[in-house]
Parts: sequence; structure tokens; C-alpha cells
Amino acid sequence: MTDTSAGGATDATTASSTGSAYRSPFAARDGFVDDGTGVAAHYGELIREQRLLSQGTAVVDLSNRGVLTVSGPDRLSWLNSLTSQSVGRLAPGESTETLLLDANGRLEHAVRLVDDGETAWLLVDGDETEPLRSWLDRMRFMLRVEVVDRTSDMATVGSMHDLSADARVPVLTSNDVAIAWVDPWHEVAVGGHSYADSESHPGRQWSYRETLVARDDLAALAGSPAADLPAAGTLALEALRIEAWRPRLTTEVDERSIPHELDWMRSAVHLAKGCYRGQETVAKVHNIGHPPRRLVMLHLDGSDGVLPEHGAAVVLASPPTGAFGQTAADADPGADPDAQPRSPSVVGHVTSVALHHELGPVALALVKRTTPETAALAVVADDIVVAASQEVIVPSSAGAAAGVPRLPRLGAVRR
Repeated sequence: MTDTSAGGATDATTASSTGSAYRSPFAARDGFVDDGTGVAAHYGELIREQRLLSQGTAVVDLSNRGVLTVSGPDRLSWLNSLTSQSVGRLAPGESTETLLLDANGRLEHAVRLVDDGETAWLLVDGDETEPLRSWLDRMRFMLRVEVVDRTSDMATVGSMHDLSADARVPVLTSNDVAIAWVDPWHEVAVGGHSYADSESHPGRQWSYRETLVARDDLAALAGSPAADLPAAGTLALEALRIEAWRPRLTTEVDERSIPHELDWMRSAVHLAKGCYRGQETVAKVHNIGHPPRRLVMLHLDGSDGVLPEHGAAVVLASPPTGAFGQTAADADPGADPDAQPRSPSVVGHVTSVALHHELGPVALALVKRTTPETAALAVVADDIVVAASQEVIVPSSAGAAAGVPRLPRLGAVRR
């Protein structure tokens, strides 16, 4: 293991730290295909990489992601006052997840958090790093906390197994604690709530974790023989994440997202903790309202060999009258033959998509709450309509947990 203390940047800095194009040392491995952020989308064997990752024998290079530290005696109580999870008594080595919301309860940042007893380590997606650091720094006021961007000297490695006992991986230690974040998604966190069926939830088998290594050690790790330390690309990780119904800020979240829509209260929200920004919306929607959208998993028809892109429209597969591309004359011979083709009814959009090694093409999508749970859906991809069957993650009934009956509007007349 590699010990660490507050230190300076190395020459191997990421794009988020320098603004320059980043290229991981894993790029030297055979078959490396860049995912556009400097790490591998895959190494030429996507399906095999998924299997190795799911079996707990491969690692994923996530060195493009950000690492922040918050030190000082007030760090945990301060983070507890700002975010959605109860972290005030987080024990050294314990992992959790927390969200930063705006005043209306909409998602702004997602933080993977582990504390070593003296320092809180915040693991975030690359694009979040500087905005989150800047915002936290402005919120310090007179508290005894210090926020530092450590991305330039720390790198993240993903896996489905514990790397701390693996002699091949120089796991970072701080204050005698291995800095490894274990994803809490496999169960409902204390104080949390899952709208999905917990007993049959695929996340119960999710063993994902993120481990830090010193960036100076990354080249040696990447140089390990592939037979000794197999590597999987980010596409393999995405496929397994979709299978587990696991939301991610970079893909599932837009400017309207609230935690309820994504079932993120399962792991990142404590419903009984004290006040924080956005708490009113969290409590109100959960107790007496309904989230306006809901997350679904889509099993896509792969016969056309088309994978939709992020943002592709999700539509009802059976319009009330006529089919996709039919004109009014097609549906009704007596109608105007010059009428324009019918447009499908858009009910949502794709947030993540992958080719799974067992399930085939799959996706996560956000759809309107009113979309029938039994409705056949389709995804529009490059003018091709791809049939999709939905697997309910967040049901239409989500929310209204307090069971408060609706009162008639003042002045309403009963008939």
C-alpha cells in the first residue's frame, strides 16, 4: 500500500486539473480505445471484459475522475449540514454516498465519500470536480475545514472485488486506512428508502467499489501483464451498472432531476436527518407527492443492430390510431391523402445504454410518471424505431408515503 499526506501535484495531471487533454497510462495496453476522456472505453474484447469484471478479476481505469479532500475537525458536521446523507458520525474507513441539491431539491452533485478519521475523501465524476470544489470553498465561512483538489496526485480504479489485499495494486492509505469506497447500492441505507422491490432488486448483487492509488503508481499498475491484472473498459462497467439499476450523475441527471425519480433515496438520502438545502422538496415529494418522472430499464430489440444514443426519445410503441410513419390516409382511406405522417407520443428519453454480455442491448430511461407500467415502448434511434420492453424500477405509485388523503378543492361541487 502507498501512504499519503497532503502533497503537491505530479507531472501526470488530469484534464480536470489542467484543462489539457488527458491520456491514461493504460493507453499503452493492447487494444486500447479511448472513450473520449482519456481512459479506455474497451480494449478490443468488450464481452470478455464484462465477464472478467463481473467475476471480480478485472479492474477499470477511472483515472479521469476527480478526487477532493476535506480536512479539519469540523469536516463531517459541515458536510452533514450541506448534503442529503447523514455523515456526521461516519467512522474511519466507512463508505457512504451523499447528494448536493439546490433549493428546489434538484440534483447538483453526487459524492462518493469515505473518511479516514482525519480527512474526508470525496470521489466525483471528472466534470464535477472544480465546480464542487469551488462551491464547497465558498461555504466554509468560519469553520475549521480545508478543501483541496487532489485529482492531480490521486487516481481512481474501479473493481467488483476488494483490491486492498491485492499485492499487485498499490492501494493508497491515509491515517492507516485504505482509501477504498464501497458502493452502498447493494442495500437500502439506514434512513433511506427504495421505491423498487428490494427483494428482487438486481442491485443486491452489486459489489462495486472505487479504490485510490497514487498517480505516480498508475503507470506501473497499467504496465502489469494483462494476464496477471486484466483491465476492462468503461463500457463494461456501464453495462453492469445498467443491469444493477444504478444511477449516475453524469448520465441520468438533467436540470430537472430529483432523487426520487432515480430511486437514489435508496443509498444517498437520509429521510430523518436535520436540515439541508433541498430537504423540503425531498420530504414533500416522498410523503405527500409523486415524482414527475420515473426510471425504467429497457430491454431493446437488437435485430437492427442499433444502439440508441444518450438522449434518444422514448415513445409509446402503439399510438391510439395508426402506426409510426403512417399517414392519415393509411389509417383511414377516406382521410386527406396529403396529411403528414403521425408523430409518435414521446414519453421520455434514454439516459444510459449498453450491450450487456448476457442481457443483450439494455438501457436506462426516464419516462413520465403517467406512462403505463405495462405499456410497450420504443426508442427512436437515427430514424429507426427500436422496440423496447420496460422493467419498472420506480413505480408510478412512488411517493405519497404518508398516506394523506386528498381533500376536495374549496368550492368544488360533488355530483
